[in-house]
Amino acid sequence: MGSIMETSVRTRIVAASALFGTILAAAACSPLGTSVHAAQQLTPEQRKAMHQPVIHPQPRHIYPDTTAAAGDLQAALKKAKAEHKRVIVDFGGDWCGDCQVLDVYFNQAPNDALLAKYFVKVNVNIGHEDANLDIAKRFGMALKGVPALAVLDARGKVLYAQGNEFSDMRYMEAQSVTDFLNKWKA
Repeated sequence: MGSIMETSVRTRIVAASALFGTILAAAACSPLGTSVHAAQQLTPEQRKAMHQPVIHPQPRHIYPDTTAAAGDLQAALKKAKAEHKRVIVDFGGDWCGDCQVLDVYFNQAPNDALLAKYFVKVNVNIGHEDANLDIAKRFGMALKGVPALAVLDARGKVLYAQGNEFSDMRYMEAQSVTDFLNKWKA
């Protein structure tokens, strides 16, 4: 009976040690931990496997009111034509964490410079997936996830319409945005 009790105690100690190690690892990658930078150094696959998103600031107001979309799009096309640029239409909502991450990546070097040089960007608020869907449909987009991007020439011709490639942006690196911008720049 003593050996069964010893085995039970050892099993509990091993389980508790494993749990404590898991808690420490999670804390090191959490916003409250001391090693947030370590979580950001993981590959997207590692973060996804660990269920650890890229850590970014609190949600910001990025997308205008849902009623602004048609006017904003028209203004962007006019500006793109005058400046000989392409238009990036970013469909999403302030509630969308992946949209927030994409916005952070768009505003980091070298993406901010690529955007300024080659594109006019317009954000289209889809509400809670119930607004401006007609605009997305016009561009051939079903919006299976957001953020979703469309690239237009200065005349409004669709050059590219995303499905849901960036809908897991929180697990992706800024380089994926750089690659996208380089591929579609004028």
